[in-house]
Amino acid sequence: MGLTDFKNRGWVKFKAEKSMLRWQKYVQPIAEEISFDPKQKREWLRHGNTWFAGVNILKNDKDGRFNGGPRLEGTVVQFLTDLHGPLALDHGQLSIIYPGYPIFDGSESEAAHRYRSARDGAHVDGILPIGPDRRRFVQEPHQYVLGIPLVEASSDASPMVIWEGSHHIIREAFRCAFKDKPMSDWLKIDVTEAYHKARKRCFEKCRRVAIYAQSGESYVIHRLALHGMSPWNKKAKAPDCGRMIAYFRPEGRAGDLGNWLNGY
Repeated sequence: MGLTDFKNRGWVKFKAEKSMLRWQKYVQPIAEEISFDPKQKREWLRHGNTWFAGVNILKNDKDGRFNGGPRLEGTVVQFLTDLHGPLALDHGQLSIIYPGYPIFDGSESEAAHRYRSARDGAHVDGILPIGPDRRRFVQEPHQYVLGIPLVEASSDASPMVIWEGSHHIIREAFRCAFKDKPMSDWLKIDVTEAYHKARKRCFEKCRRVAIYAQSGESYVIHRLALHGMSPWNKKAKAPDCGRMIAYFRPEGRAGDLGNWLNGY
């Protein structure tokens, strides 16, 4: 898969490289130490202690370095640089899944839990529910979603799943929602109905694919692609530290919503 497949399918995976293995080897113990910290566990464990959410918890610099360690390098970095310019990573998310995910613990409604279990909690990043009525607005216009596995795990250990081609459907829905509206108002426009209808159409029209990546590999998901996390299979295998992935979602240049909606 290359740029053409990424544009068509909404995701691309990169083969293992020595530079990525070197980065992973350096970062994994840092991530594991964070995950065992009692304070961080209280803050980030979800769904009956089966998901450590860890949003923006990794304190890397814009090149992916930690404490003077290796920077992110390799084919994936060149791919992202060609699309978006020099790497400018946000603080990474440390997403860890443990056996049993997702356990219902009352932290979300039964309907939300059913959706998480039956539909992988499918969502488009940055389209967030706001207020008591949980109306949806574009809040975080990302450039992309970059996933980097930090441990070896089996293919059924809650992999990332994506609905291939869903970014085309989501894009068209938002184009209609923002039609004839000044770009300066886009972040204020309620897209709830448009988003829900488009998501339903994605389930009907797009193929659900699990993204399985191992040490030294990485993958990029289009920012408008519908994706989620599969429930843990009872036969799945992962280290004691859990199925551990680092995610990066840097936002685009301020005010550049036209590229967020129409570009890659």
